[in-house]
Amino acid sequence: MTLPVEIWYDIRRHIFIYFLLLLVVLSAFSVIYFTHLNRQTTSSLEILLTERDELDIEWRNLLIEQSSLAEHSTIESKAEKLLQMKRPNVNSEIIIKQ
Repeated sequence: MTLPVEIWYDIRRHIFIYFLLLLVVLSAFSVIYFTHLNRQTTSSLEILLTERDELDIEWRNLLIEQSSLAEHSTIESKAEKLLQMKRPNVNSEIIIKQ
């Protein structure tokens, strides 16, 4: 027999082993691929969690700033400085009854 014919018979005789070898190689590559995807996703998650923490800190700072700006003393001092407003005295108050 010629060499190619002998190789073909050998391949046909061991086809199940070659098929299992192909499955093992495909399985190995799929493990590599999904491990890579897992690492990328974990990295993206860490970035998003860090961004969330930064936004949470900024939100808390804005709430503190809002509460300080909403205080009566702050509003009163800005009204006096920027708008030249003054508290009315007792003589200039007019009471209207319905």
